[in-house]
Amino acid sequence: MFHGSISPEIAERLQLLRKRIDAAKIPPSKLDETLNIATWNIREFGKKPRLKAAIHYIAEIIGQFDLVGLVELRDDLTDLNRVLAILGPYWDAVYSDAILDAGGNRERVCYIFDSRTVRFNGMACEASPPRTKRGKEYLSEYSWWRAPYVASFKSGNYDFLAFTTHVRWGDSDEARLNEIQGLANWVKAKAAEKNAEDRDIIVMGDFNIPSRQDPMFAAITSGGLQLPKALVNDEFGTNLARDKRYDQILHLPRFADNFTNSGGVLDFYASDHKPLFPDLDKTAFTYQLSDHLPLWIQINTDIDGMLLEQIIQRKSR
Repeated sequence: MFHGSISPEIAERLQLLRKRIDAAKIPPSKLDETLNIATWNIREFGKKPRLKAAIHYIAEIIGQFDLVGLVELRDDLTDLNRVLAILGPYWDAVYSDAILDAGGNRERVCYIFDSRTVRFNGMACEASPPRTKRGKEYLSEYSWWRAPYVASFKSGNYDFLAFTTHVRWGDSDEARLNEIQGLANWVKAKAAEKNAEDRDIIVMGDFNIPSRQDPMFAAITSGGLQLPKALVNDEFGTNLARDKRYDQILHLPRFADNFTNSGGVLDFYASDHKPLFPDLDKTAFTYQLSDHLPLWIQINTDIDGMLLEQIIQRKSR
C-alpha cells in the first residue's frame, strides 16, 4: 500500500479503519493456494471527486482482497486511478464501457485485482440477452438496464469466469424479478456451451434482492447457482444496517470444495461514521465511502487433487 504523504489526521483514521477491517477476520491469501474475492457497490464512484481521505480508505479496503468486482463505477475514471496509485504498480483493472442513458446511469462494472495473485486471462465481454431472428434482424425480447460484465481470470491452477452485475431497482418488482431470471438463464447457458472459456463461474454484484426468502433469490438460483457454504447464514447483510443482502456471491458447484469456510462482510461503518469523517453526516458519508459493505469469500485455487480424483473416478466407471 502506497499511502504516501498524508496528514496525521488521515493516518490516525486509517489506523482506526484497519481495526474495523481486522474485525472482519479476513484470512490472508496464499500464493497458488487461495484467493480472496469480494464484491462491492461503491456509491456513485466517480460521479463527484472524493475527498482525499475517502480515496485512501477505499484503497485500504480493496487492498484486503485479491480480486474485487466493483459496481456503480461511473464514466469518469479519475478516482479509480487515484485508488490504483495508492494500491501500487502490481494492481490492475479491467472495466466495461459506461452506459450513458438513464437506465444505465452512466455506470461501469470493474474488476480490480492484484496481479501477483490473479491474472486476467484475456476474455472480457458484456453479457447480452439471447437474440431471435425477426425478419432479417436478430433482436432480444427483453433487456437488462445495466449489462453484466464477464471476464476470465486465473489464479494458481484455477481458471474461472467472473460475472458481475448491478440489477435494476426500478418501480416494478416484477421487472426486476424477470431481469434476475434472465441473468440466471444466461449463466446456466454459458456454463453449458461446448466451447465455453471455463465452466467455473463466480457470479457477484448488487442484485437488489432483499432476502433469501424473496422470489428474486429463488430466480437467481433457479439455474443451479448456489451460495458458498460460508455465506449461507442470513447474518451477512451488506447494507449499513446489516439487515438486507442486496449483494451476492454465488457459484456453480463444479468443485464445491473450492470454497473455503471463510467469508463474510467487511463492516467499515461499524454503526458509527464519525470516527472516519467527523465533519460529515451519515448521508454524506455514504457518498464518500458507500451505503453498501463489501461481501467476500475465500476460494481454494489449488485444485490438483480434485482434478486427479476426477481422473480416478472416470477409470472406475
